[in-house]
This record gives sequence, structure tokens and C-alpha cells, in this order.
Amino acid sequence: MITDAARQRLDALAKPQGSLGRLERLAIRLAETQGTLAPETRPRRLVVFAGDHGVVAEGVGLWPAEVTAAMMRLMLDGRSTCAALARASGTEFLLIDAGSKAPCFPPAPGYRDWRIAHGTANLARKPAMTVADFDAAWSVGTRAAEEAAADGIRVLAIGEMGIGNTTAAACLAALLTNAEPATMVGPGAGATPESLARKRAAVATALTRARAEPDPRHAIAGLCGYEIAAMAGCIAAAARLGLTMVLDGFITGAAALVARALEPDALRTAIAAHRGEEPGHAPVLAALGLEPFLDWQLRLGEGSGALLLLPLLDAAAAVLRDVATLAEVTGG
Repeated sequence: MITDAARQRLDALAKPQGSLGRLERLAIRLAETQGTLAPETRPRRLVVFAGDHGVVAEGVGLWPAEVTAAMMRLMLDGRSTCAALARASGTEFLLIDAGSKAPCFPPAPGYRDWRIAHGTANLARKPAMTVADFDAAWSVGTRAAEEAAADGIRVLAIGEMGIGNTTAAACLAALLTNAEPATMVGPGAGATPESLARKRAAVATALTRARAEPDPRHAIAGLCGYEIAAMAGCIAAAARLGLTMVLDGFITGAAALVARALEPDALRTAIAAHRGEEPGHAPVLAALGLEPFLDWQLRLGEGSGALLLLPLLDAAAAVLRDVATLAEVTGG
């Protein structure tokens, strides 16, 4: 079993056993995702899926829906946080529009306009998406994973952009973990006491409707976002294709819950980058059975937490691959 083999390899290295702490656990998890003691961390790609959310009309946050398009433009200009971190970590960057209201940006190597629609319906008033829309968005994520595999990508970091998507993620997280809705609601990109109260009310209303839906796929689609469904499809496809996935924050975690609900083996090659500041992220990771490797009070999204883990993934691979064993040093 690769887990035991990786642990034995680390224990045999020319160092005190366990002396690299959690880096050794990361090395073991990386080996598990690739089934080898010589894992590869390059080439790698960050895929950011974008989408807009009708629930923004309920006043659930501080920012208008137009900010999604503005941030997408900043990403394509290379001036967003995720674009800067991708360059710093030697990671290809790809923005995929799964369902935003953004204008059609000019074609570019780092951009795919694979939109299913121009944003979801207001989940506080009606189902956000139909099952057909959900399936189409899931296929966008599948396509992204298949393209990465065809391009020889070994590590796929997954993130998102979409004003209002922490509301959808809170709904999905509560639905798929059977949690009280209020425990999953946080400030997202920013909140006042009034907007946070509206957000809690929107989540509670939508969740009541979803829990009364006898078909789980209809329930999930009614709470989802185009970018979240696309991430879920990408996660499931990446697992099937044997790509190591590095998951970002709370919204990506909600997508992972969706992926696992529909394909139980969807997290076989997943690594959780970090535990973020959204109150729902820790219980989501616990429900997924994934250990987060950073706890840096992150709440940006955009795949930023996943990008920050990638240099540590390089280090974990180097330790497994390149460090001599004690027997080699002593001739024993």
C-alpha cells in the first residue's frame, strides 16, 4: 500500500523520524494521490471558475454583482492576487467562465468562455438552477480536467470567483452535511450586521425548500452556482484521470461535497490546501475527511490558498524523491 510505503520511506531517510513534522504528512498524501514514491508537482495549473449569483439581489454582501466581471478582467490582465501568486509559484493560470454576466473578453490562452448562462436565479426566491443547467456546468468542469490531462498537467489547483457564492456554498454545505444553516454562514467578501442577517435568512429559506425536494440532484441544483457545479465536475473528473488536485477554500469545499455526493470516489486524489476563516470551512473539511495543511486566516478565494501550498508540495516531493536513506549514508 502506497501509504505504508511512503511512511516507511520517510522513516528510513537520513534524519530523525518525524522531524519534518506536517511536511511528512503532506508528502504521504501527495504520494497517495499519485500512487508513487516519486511524485511530480510540475507542470501545474490553477483553474479559476467564474459565475454570478442572483441571490446578490437580496443584499447578502457588500459588493454588487458587477465586481465578478471586474475581477475577471483583473485576472486576465495578470494583476489579481491569484495571477500574481500563480506567477510566483510557477503555475499556469486559466480562467473559465462557467456562468457570469461579464462581457465576452477577447480570446486568450488563459481564458475560456464556456458559459452555460449569465448567472443563476435568486435562490432565496426560487431554485438557482435546473438539473439540466447543473449537468451542463458539471460538463464544463469535466472538460477542464480532460484538457489539463491532455496537456500533461500533474497538479491541478482549483479555485473560484463569483460575488454571492459564499451564500450558495453555505446552502450546499448545510444540505450535504445536515448542519444547521446558520453555522455555515460567514461574512464572505465582507458584511455588515444587516447584510449578514439577510444572508442567514436567504440561506435558511433556500435550505428549507431544498430539504423538501425528494430528488437530491434537484435539491443540489436549486442551491448551486455555475462555477460551483463546474468545480464539482472538475474534481470528479480529475480523480478519474489521476490528477493531483489542490482544493482552495470554503466554496471549493462545497463543490467537493457536491462532487462526492454524486461520485463517491471523487476525492481520491484531492489535497485540502488550508482551513479558511469562513465558519463553515472547518466542518466541511471534517465532513470530507481532508486534512488542511495551512491555517493562515485566509478568506480571499480565487485559488489563492491552493497556490500558497504549491511550494510546500514541491518540498514534500523533493524529500520523498531526493533525500538519501540512513542505510545509504552508513552503508548498513
